[in-house]
Amino acid sequence: MFPVRQPWLCKALGCYDCCIRCLGAVPYPSLVATLLCFAGMALFCGSGHEALTQTEVLVEAHFARNIQDYAAMASFIKYFQYVIYGLASFFFLYCILLLAEGFYTTSAVKQTFGEFRSTQCGRCLSLTFLIVTYILAVIWLAVFAFTAVPVFFFFNTAQTCHNINILAETTPSINQHAWVCMDARQYGLLPWNAMPGKVCGMTLAAICKTKEFHVTYDLYIAAFAGAGIALLALFLYVVASTYNYAVLRFLGRKGIRC
Repeated sequence: MFPVRQPWLCKALGCYDCCIRCLGAVPYPSLVATLLCFAGMALFCGSGHEALTQTEVLVEAHFARNIQDYAAMASFIKYFQYVIYGLASFFFLYCILLLAEGFYTTSAVKQTFGEFRSTQCGRCLSLTFLIVTYILAVIWLAVFAFTAVPVFFFFNTAQTCHNINILAETTPSINQHAWVCMDARQYGLLPWNAMPGKVCGMTLAAICKTKEFHVTYDLYIAAFAGAGIALLALFLYVVASTYNYAVLRFLGRKGIRC
């Protein structure tokens, strides 16, 4: 954010001092938050989109025989994938706006350049970004909790498969572990009248050994991590924006033009 309208500033201060002033105007917390937001949303959207596709394949292949049983789930997955596209676009644009607002407030707070001055309208705009970002952080906290549900489902499935393998090694009769099942209907993936709806015994253990199962599990974990990174970025935005706005209000009450 170099003031091109004041070229005399570099001549008066020298290149080194001018570069130091430029670096001092960089909103490093907002910059870090922007990079974290981009990385988190890319991980969440990319992994979540592919994980939903793989989930549909797994349910169709092992938990439902009739296409009508998982038609609602397939429609929900397709709808949620479109939501992911919208989230990626929205957060990309919003993070750019927050970074630009961070440049403005940081320069005004530090009084780095003469042309960066805070006005009543500017402080109102900063407060608006602060409130919107806080609301988004609260909403995204719910999204972060929601992404833990499929991770919990696949973790339970993996633990069930592990128990089946232990029973298969310790008991000679297959009837001892045939009652150990995983019912997809309990998690709302399928209606209660779906057939078979559940997989038991060694059939379930065989599913857990497939490449599709492990890939889907890893993708959901990556999406969960991406949601957490994006949440951290939003909290960083809130902290940085709150500090800058508070300083501007304090200087304004002291009668300092900033």
